[in-house]
Amino acid sequence: MKKIKLLAAAALSVAIAVPLAMMSTSAVAAGERYILVSHAPDSDSWWNTIKNGITLAGKQMGVKVEYRNPPTGDLADMARIIEQATASRPNGIITTLADFDVLSGPIRNAVDQGINVIIMNSGTPEQTRKVGALMFVGQPEYDAGYAAGLRAKGDGIKSFVCVNHVISNAVVAERCRGFADGLGIKLGNSMLDSGQDPSEIKNRVLAYLSANPKTDAILTLGPTSADPTLLALKENGLAGDIYFGTFDLGDNIVKGIKSGIIQWGIDQQPFLQAYLPVVVLTNYDRYGVLPGNNINSGPGFVTKDGLTLVEKYAGEYR
Repeated sequence: MKKIKLLAAAALSVAIAVPLAMMSTSAVAAGERYILVSHAPDSDSWWNTIKNGITLAGKQMGVKVEYRNPPTGDLADMARIIEQATASRPNGIITTLADFDVLSGPIRNAVDQGINVIIMNSGTPEQTRKVGALMFVGQPEYDAGYAAGLRAKGDGIKSFVCVNHVISNAVVAERCRGFADGLGIKLGNSMLDSGQDPSEIKNRVLAYLSANPKTDAILTLGPTSADPTLLALKENGLAGDIYFGTFDLGDNIVKGIKSGIIQWGIDQQPFLQAYLPVVVLTNYDRYGVLPGNNINSGPGFVTKDGLTLVEKYAGEYR
């Protein structure tokens, strides 16, 4: 009789344990869906690292992730994409805030509809608060530019040209202003509106350097402007002879650093800008936990001495 009671008790415990196990599994794999909306055009390969970041985070967290962007980089188109994302009722939206005037309305609308939003890459903590988003994950652009300016000043630089391929993005332009302040000079006419066409960028850099032969340094704001600038310097014979720093990393930038043409690259770690918001949103949805502060993903200087992992993962995770 005692044996029968024990068997019955064991069977009951298994019957209780199975639903508990199933409940635990469903809590961890609830199938949350998150959408990342960027301002980048299809032609900007730098954002491949962003795509890799959300893909890996989605796999590790067991959630669905989507990447959406305006094919030509048109911000009005991006605003419509955010509205469409909101209408699809995801668990959360991760988005850049490239232009506050154009994008704040659609982002605020998503927040008002109960969708958790994290601002990444472009924007500021102050703007993040204004639209009601949970937090900002990215690089403080002015601070990064200022740090670069101080570094260049220590290397004896007194004048520069900032090759800006995203002139419409006021936040990114803060890199140029910070660099000038770090040098202790006025930005003035040192910011070049290069556009995004590689041939046009190269020609405008060549024209600027021809008209301003005493320019000490070049600052580019990413691979889109850095790659054609490299070609321009090889064409006019200044490669390796003019001080060259850049934001962000990419295959050609890493090669430029390795060869000594580029002195340093500022890594804002885009992988983390995409990866961390997915992890944060998932844990917030599941357990109600949220970091108390914004997350600075950069800046970090990459020089010739620290290229091992960067070179291995450039364009993929770095």
